[in-house]
Amino acid sequence: MTGTKDRILAAGAELFRHGGYSGTGVKQIVEKAGAPFGSLYHFFPGGKEQLGEEAVRTSGMQYIELFDLFVGPAPDLVSGLETFFAAAVTTLLDTDYVEGCPIATVALEVATTNEPLRKATADVFTAWIDAGTEKFAVFGLPEDTARTLTIALINNLEGAFVLARSMRSTEPMAVAGASVVDVARRLLAELGQDGKRLS
Repeated sequence: MTGTKDRILAAGAELFRHGGYSGTGVKQIVEKAGAPFGSLYHFFPGGKEQLGEEAVRTSGMQYIELFDLFVGPAPDLVSGLETFFAAAVTTLLDTDYVEGCPIATVALEVATTNEPLRKATADVFTAWIDAGTEKFAVFGLPEDTARTLTIALINNLEGAFVLARSMRSTEPMAVAGASVVDVARRLLAELGQDGKRLS
């Protein structure tokens, strides 16, 4: 059985993703977690801010697994990117445009108002960039080129989630995926590489 602290973290991450940090109350979190009210302050003495920081870091690091899941098995870089964005389209459709990125939701809200939470989101984004850089290097990209492609992917993905959820359309995600594939093809052409996985 999942422990109380883990349930509170998961509930916080989900509610922040849907309603934002400011729009989510402590009472909502403990009710969703099925936990006594006092347990939140037992596990998170710093209250909502500490919970928010830990929820961002915990849920954010889980998203690194997407590189392994969708890009890792791909025979070449382009098909890996296409699979990555196709999965994002599926997420939007399966959740009726409710699911987005919990990190971006919090980052937009607190970037200039809450330094601990800003730092938490920055650390997660940095971890994503590092993970993507490592994964894309497997396809023969130099580290700086792999990093550029990873940042392009994250930029396009996050922006597409915002537009897609607002417009209730998968078109922004499809366009974002095509844009990142175009960037990848240009980078590969400049390197004279085909983007096949290195043995």
